[in-house]
Amino acid sequence: MWSCSGQPSQSSQPSQVAKDEIIKSMDSLEVATLGAGCFWCVEAVYESVKGVDEVINGYSGGHTSNPTYEASNTGRTGHAEAVEVIYDPQVISFSTLVDVYFASQNPTQVNGQGPDNGSQYRSIIFYQNDNQKQIILKKKEALSKILNKEVAAEVYPFQKFWKAEDYHQNYEKLHPENRYVQGVSVPRLNRFKAKMPELLKENH
Repeated sequence: MWSCSGQPSQSSQPSQVAKDEIIKSMDSLEVATLGAGCFWCVEAVYESVKGVDEVINGYSGGHTSNPTYEASNTGRTGHAEAVEVIYDPQVISFSTLVDVYFASQNPTQVNGQGPDNGSQYRSIIFYQNDNQKQIILKKKEALSKILNKEVAAEVYPFQKFWKAEDYHQNYEKLHPENRYVQGVSVPRLNRFKAKMPELLKENH
């Protein structure tokens, strides 16, 4: 089975992404930070959603500074592969982004998604304020009741996000021939698209 961690790597140092640098003068945009398995998969899902301006792959939730892909894959940095979703709240709400989050993963899988296993692939979602926290917790609780199982996603206040190496950005778009993309990422995207077609961008 293909695995996100089994792909070729390149040496490139990540950097911390500050919110004001990401959105620059686009004051109308907001940022959501979350992880649910391999960030290539999560990136592809959110890039397909109306109202999402950009998705940045990176690492969050850990205790080390400037984590690299290789270090994160050891599972010893505490970081999870994560994405920052830059979106227009006039088009799509944070609440709907959370719906997308839970609809695009196996919500009961602990420490991984699909073939990708380990704490670096755990489901984790961050909140910026108490309102976002309550939205996440209520949706998590409701889903748990529907499934009659515990939902694995960890919920934490946002602290820092570290942008991943450049070769990880826009991965599915740039590497359609990649076996992991074909065998894992695209099928996961298609499952989401079938669940929530009303949220998709045109021609996606």
